[in-house]
Amino acid sequence: MALPRVAVAASGGRDSTALLHCVAKAASALGLQAVALHVHHGLNAQAEAWAAQVRRQARRWGAAYSLRRLGGRPAAGDSVEAWARRERYLALAEMAREAGCPLVLLAHHRRDQAETWLLQALRSGGAEGLASMPRQVTHNGLVWARPWLGLPREAIEAYARRHRLAWADDASNDDPRYARNRLRLRVWPALQLAFADAETALAGAAVQAAHAAALAAEVAALDLPAVADAEGLRVADWQALPPARRRNALKAWLQHRLRRGPPTSLIDRLMTELQPAGAGRWPAPACELRLHRGRLTSAPRSDPAADAADTADAADAGDRATPIDLSRPGARVLPQWRGRFVAHEALEGGAAPARLRQLHPRERLGG
Repeated sequence: MALPRVAVAASGGRDSTALLHCVAKAASALGLQAVALHVHHGLNAQAEAWAAQVRRQARRWGAAYSLRRLGGRPAAGDSVEAWARRERYLALAEMAREAGCPLVLLAHHRRDQAETWLLQALRSGGAEGLASMPRQVTHNGLVWARPWLGLPREAIEAYARRHRLAWADDASNDDPRYARNRLRLRVWPALQLAFADAETALAGAAVQAAHAAALAAEVAALDLPAVADAEGLRVADWQALPPARRRNALKAWLQHRLRRGPPTSLIDRLMTELQPAGAGRWPAPACELRLHRGRLTSAPRSDPAADAADTADAADAGDRATPIDLSRPGARVLPQWRGRFVAHEALEGGAAPARLRQLHPRERLGG
């Protein structure tokens, strides 16, 4: 009879190499078989060597090995980091299912958690973002766990030295174009010098944010049945909630409709502009929100009714495709977009005025 299996996401770097070694050595005593899952992103000249190294180590340590090569490339304007992360997790999930592994272990540690909290804070992340990485989560039938999330990086380094492990060093980790690298190389050393316990404190803040996010989700689950149904959000009932619960319920309702976290700017507008007796329309990722007869609903952007309404709006306020000139400081109001652009002189960075003379506003696409 085949042994139960547990998967380790193994990139070939220090942390995942140490985790694969640890799990592979412990698996036999626990009546398990370890499986190394390696994703070949095709973005680095050393990728073939990394894949070969993980394969050799897996065989040496008695683990099975599975490889997935990514065939695509980031779309124009897409973040390489975001694309790689998204495709990596999809590939890991596919390999885990094919290998019969209900559990996938990831090698993130406490420093990773602290860095993630900082990045989310710098992006104005809410409680869900500041919660950073969960220690364990179930998604699409698989359990994803980070057994070393509470350990300092130094403990993993000591384990790797003790067992004389070899790992791959990714040169792209020194590329300052990537936000995490800039934080790790430039910000973190200064932060740790000024605050020796920064790693512990920020990882603890992530735990507190996770508790807050879980509480917000529970409150929303209690409030939503009283203010929304299959036909939409009942604005009068929603406005009867206290402000904090009102915002929380709106965010949860939008997240369910949009299948993703709603932009903070959209929540801010709706909190101010939604009125039971009013009417309105708000662009949202991949859809349009509409207030009619006291209910807020969503409709696909490709809805013929929405297209007809956009045509009428354009006739009233001018063609949305008309270019605008932002080459001089000041505000340019665009009634057809229910907003405005503001240009400021920049002492450094910014864009040359000549490049801002003919800009074409477009609807935001997700990603």
